[in-house]
Amino acid sequence: MQIQALLTPENIEPNFAPLPPEVWPALIALVRSRAALSGAPDDFEAEELHLLHGHPNEGLAILHNLSAAVDQLLLILALAPGGVTLQGQSCQVLAVLISPLKDSGAHIQVLSRLTSLLRSRSFREELLTKGSPEEIIRAVRRQEQSGHENYWVLSREEIIEELQTNLQGLTPEEARRRLTETGPNRIQRLRRRSLILRFGANFVNLFALLLWAASGFAWLAGMTELAAAIPLVILINAVFSFWQEYRAEKAIEALAKLLPAHSRLVRNGQVTEVEAGEIVPGDIILLEAGDQIPADARLIEAEDFRADNSALTGESHPAYKVADPVSDGQEFLWNEMPNLVFAGTAALSGSAKGVVIATGMDTQLGNIASLTQEVPEQPSPLQKEMRVVARVVAAIACSMGVIFFLMGVLTGKLTVVNGLVFAIGMIVAFVPEGLLPTLSLSLALAGQRMAGKNALVKKLSAVETLGAATVICTDKTGTLTTNEIMVQHIRLGGDLLSVTGSGFKVQGRLELAAEALPPEKLASPLLELFLTGAILCNNASLSAVGEGVVGDPTEAALLVLAAKAGRDQEEIRQQQPRVQVFPFESVRKRMSTINASPGGARRCWVKGAPDTLIPLCSTISDWDGSRRPLTARDRTILIQVLNDLAQRGLRLLALGFKEVDTGAQLTQTQAESDLSFLGITGMIDPPRPEVPAAIDKCRRAGIRIVMVTGDFGGTARAVAQEIGMRLDQRVPLLSGEQVSRMSDIQLRQLLKRKGDMIFARTSPEEKLRIVAALRHLGEIVAVTGDGVNDGPALKAADIGVAMGKRGTEVSKEAASMVLADDNFATIVAAIEEGRAVYANIKKFIVYIFNSNIPEAVPFVLFVLFGIPLPLTVMQILAVDLGTDLLPGLALGAE
Repeated sequence: MQIQALLTPENIEPNFAPLPPEVWPALIALVRSRAALSGAPDDFEAEELHLLHGHPNEGLAILHNLSAAVDQLLLILALAPGGVTLQGQSCQVLAVLISPLKDSGAHIQVLSRLTSLLRSRSFREELLTKGSPEEIIRAVRRQEQSGHENYWVLSREEIIEELQTNLQGLTPEEARRRLTETGPNRIQRLRRRSLILRFGANFVNLFALLLWAASGFAWLAGMTELAAAIPLVILINAVFSFWQEYRAEKAIEALAKLLPAHSRLVRNGQVTEVEAGEIVPGDIILLEAGDQIPADARLIEAEDFRADNSALTGESHPAYKVADPVSDGQEFLWNEMPNLVFAGTAALSGSAKGVVIATGMDTQLGNIASLTQEVPEQPSPLQKEMRVVARVVAAIACSMGVIFFLMGVLTGKLTVVNGLVFAIGMIVAFVPEGLLPTLSLSLALAGQRMAGKNALVKKLSAVETLGAATVICTDKTGTLTTNEIMVQHIRLGGDLLSVTGSGFKVQGRLELAAEALPPEKLASPLLELFLTGAILCNNASLSAVGEGVVGDPTEAALLVLAAKAGRDQEEIRQQQPRVQVFPFESVRKRMSTINASPGGARRCWVKGAPDTLIPLCSTISDWDGSRRPLTARDRTILIQVLNDLAQRGLRLLALGFKEVDTGAQLTQTQAESDLSFLGITGMIDPPRPEVPAAIDKCRRAGIRIVMVTGDFGGTARAVAQEIGMRLDQRVPLLSGEQVSRMSDIQLRQLLKRKGDMIFARTSPEEKLRIVAALRHLGEIVAVTGDGVNDGPALKAADIGVAMGKRGTEVSKEAASMVLADDNFATIVAAIEEGRAVYANIKKFIVYIFNSNIPEAVPFVLFVLFGIPLPLTVMQILAVDLGTDLLPGLALGAE
């Protein structure tokens, strides 16, 4: 059980500042008040708290107790920035844990986790800077997640010892004990109102109550037809609203479906298959290609193992995994860590063995589910305005009904019964019964038009909300870009070549100084070596038609490059078969293969990050294929080239090679040493061609663009500049880490600036905070997303927009709208449609209310001058639902 799951805003006191000697009474009063909120009796004996001693750091007090008066764990956190003295101990952070008497085992476990969490002085100092309970809970969640990050650096022996397990696996008894403590390995749903209550709530909103009152009066007055007709309007609208809310709940069900039903693991020395829900921390799980990963785990063995994290991140790139410790985890996002695998993802190739470090709601998937469920449903701008309209209409209708009832009765022109009929007529005349069905039908028609533009609307309120959008928070890959990586530049033999073409299409050529590469260089030994290495040290493949790829997109881009230069990948691979391979690893950032060459010789090909490959090279190859020593000057020039290309936002990859002895079986270290440097490729995921025009439309429409991406800042900035984003020059780019260290107030101040912005290397929680901060500033926020990790932000936004092609089912369920073509320009087209709909809605609302005045005037004349009543109440209802409805729809369809 994680500490974050026990904390609630109500149980956190961020500014505990009693005057001495009142510290203990004030603390007891705080505990009693918070315990009462949790259902503890008034005579709860909070005084029987024990101060936990033994932790070495000053400034911390942990008090605890087992009590029969509480039926669930109660954790209270009090922060005293000015410091208080408790039982002779100076304290700034005070934690109180009270557990049910029957849960002594859980009490000890939570007490241990709490002590471990608060032991860090730097973390306690961070807590003291937080100004609200919500910020404190986020800090605790982050710190607990960083506790999992400690598993990165541990060796196999250390991780096994840390989790108190062994390679033989847990015994059945120990597994059952841990299952009792941690709970089942399932995605759980928060307690929500039952479906019946949620359906019933649609019958008691303000507009519905107004119509119920009118129906009740009609029944009392003997007008049974009217009394029966009005509830039908209420029922139709309630069914429609409930269906929208019910569909929105499907995101959590989609999350739960990501976990497998059964998994293989080692228990008591035996390989066995158990239900995934029974897996516990410390279990040894076995993974093979095609398996769904049942829990978060640290790998202790990996054989050419790759994981598919697309269900979690939305990114289609395979993740290469290793079992070795990672000494520097700062360059990786949590879900990129090379020696961790995550619940809900899949094993793509190879095999692995891992130790489970988190299950159920403690997993990354569970954390996302928790964030998604914590996001409350927010009314759309139109719904807010309709509530205001309902209040005004209710006030006017009831007031006019009462006033003219009194006028008619007091002047003697109406009996009490006739006056009641008259009052009902006035109320019905002023209540626009046709407004709700007209509004719903108009939005439905607009939704159909949007579908024709590849924007599939799941929630009709999204139609008008999108039209009111003032900020679009968009991801980069696949939305602003094509998600088809291509080689744009090559550095060979002292020359910088350019490569034309688009995406994975093989049409294009190599150029030097904007001219086609001369034939002598196109057929040179250096280019031949470079392209041969690009084909052989590669696991991707290019389709026969030349526009489809299988495998890693980065490797596919190298094959497309070779095809543009006229090389046949199949022919080269057949002539030079692979003999040995050292798979790519994200820690060492390289891949190596040894291939047989024509004539019986063998060559070792190495590709990888330039900063790791260049130090392994002792020579450099020239255009004629000759090799010379790689000098310090050469290295300086290469570093300058790398810096220049990196500033353009290019992804850099270097190639090297060497001849090896025939028949020799090399180790990785032997293969990747004394290499000859061949060249560097600069790759880019090019922007979609229609995006710059869409960005310009947004600017002219007064819509800000905020790019929120998991990619690196340099790449994001280059794409932003190419598509025409006008960045705020004071703070154009921030990392997710910088956001995590900001308070909510600081983040809001930052987002008040009017320019476009970039947030790079962000986590799901940071993306959620950015969206929440923008909404707090009054912005109407649209958010795009494609992975499970985007679920919380999609749900928190005014309108969530999921990707139809590459988006996960979770993101589609959490969103209000799905883009069939994954294209940013489609969002802009949908905004234009939404703004037109919003304007049309205003028109037909004015039209509908204009018709109410002529309906009310005859009743006034009837009272004042005694003219015959021109319209019966049923005729007024027919006008509202008939003659109002059809012209209103015509206005809404403009």
